[in-house]
Amino acid sequence: MLITTPHYYNQFRCIAGDCPDTCCAGWQIVIDDATRRKYENYKGPFGNRLHNSIHWKDSSFKQYERRCAFLSEDNLCDIYREAGKDMLCRTCRNYPRHIEEFEGSREISLSLSCVEAARLILGCKEPVHFLTREREGEEEYDDFDFFLYTKLEDARDLMIKILQNRQFSIEVRMGAVLALAHDLQRRINRQELFSVDELLERYQKEGALDKLEKKLGAYCITGEGRFLQMQELFGFFGELEVLKADWPEYLAARRSRLFEQGKEAYAGMRRRFLEQKTRQWDVFLEQLMVYFVFTYFCGAVYDERAYEKMKLAVVSTILIEELVMAGWNENQKLPELEAFIDAGHRYAKEVEHSDLNLNRLERLFREKEACRLESLLGVVLS
Repeated sequence: MLITTPHYYNQFRCIAGDCPDTCCAGWQIVIDDATRRKYENYKGPFGNRLHNSIHWKDSSFKQYERRCAFLSEDNLCDIYREAGKDMLCRTCRNYPRHIEEFEGSREISLSLSCVEAARLILGCKEPVHFLTREREGEEEYDDFDFFLYTKLEDARDLMIKILQNRQFSIEVRMGAVLALAHDLQRRINRQELFSVDELLERYQKEGALDKLEKKLGAYCITGEGRFLQMQELFGFFGELEVLKADWPEYLAARRSRLFEQGKEAYAGMRRRFLEQKTRQWDVFLEQLMVYFVFTYFCGAVYDERAYEKMKLAVVSTILIEELVMAGWNENQKLPELEAFIDAGHRYAKEVEHSDLNLNRLERLFREKEACRLESLLGVVLS
C-alpha cells in the first residue's frame, strides 16, 4: 500500500492545554468497536466512570455543556491521563489527521479545523509537495473503478501544479482549475474517460494559462454584482447543521459587517480590502485550495462528482477569505496569518466534520445559480 502525506505532516505537534480551542468539544465523538470493548472491560473506579460517561447505544462519549465528559477544566483528556494513550478511541488517536482510502493507497492530511494544523497548512510559504512511501498490506475494494481513479489522480496532479504556478495571480489559477474540473466532469458524465489525457494535455501546453487568463477576464463582475453573489453563497451556511455553540453568533457578526450596509458599502469595503493585498496573502489562498483539492478531489472515484469536489475547494476558499475580510473591516488591520488561521479553522470545524453538511453543500453546488461555472468565475475573478 502507498501512503501519501503533505511534506509538513510530521511537523505537527499537539499543544494540548495550551491550545486556544479544543478538539474535544462541540461535536459528537464516536467510539470504534475495538476501543468500546476495552472500555466495557475496564475495571476499577475509572472503569465505573467510563461506564457512566458513554452513550452505549450509539457508541459515543456523553457531553456536558457541549464538552466531552472526559475533557478536564484545563482542556486535557482524563482518559489519556488516567488510562494511557492506548485507551484513546480511534477518532481521538487520529485527529487532526484526515484519512482517505483508495484501492492500493491511503492519503493522510492534517485537518484545517485544528488550530495548530491550520498554522502548518497556511504558514507554509513554499509550494506544498507530497511524500509517498510503501507499506506492506493492501485492502481490496469491491467495484473500485481504478481507471477513473487514475484519471482523477492525473487531473489532480495538474490542478495542484496550476495552483502552485506563482507567475499568475491566485484568481487566475483558481479560475483555471475550476474550468478544468468542469471540462473533466463533462467527460465523466459522457463516459469518455479515454479523452481525459487529451484534455489534460491541452491545459498544460505552453502558453495555455496565458490564453486562459485573457478569456477569464470576460467573467469579471462589478463590486455590486459580487455583493449579490456573495450574499447567496453566504446564505449556504443557513442550510447547514451547527456543530459549535459559538458559530451562529460569530457568523451573524460577520454577515452584518459584510452585507447590512448594502451594495455600495460592500463594494467599497472589498476595494479597500484588496488594496491591502500582499504576495503572502496569495500564498494563503493557494495553500487553502491545495488543501481542499488534495483532501477531497479524488473522492470522486466513489460518486463521480469531480466538479462538486472542486466547487467545494473554490467556495470554501472564497468564504474563508470573506470571513477574513469581515474581521478586517471590524479592526482595519492588515490580513495576516492569524486571521486566516482563525477563519479557516472555524469554517472547517463546521463544514468538514459533518457528512450531512458536506452532502448538503454538494447538493447546493448542483442546484444554485450562484454555483454555475460563469457565476463562480465571476466571484473568483472580481
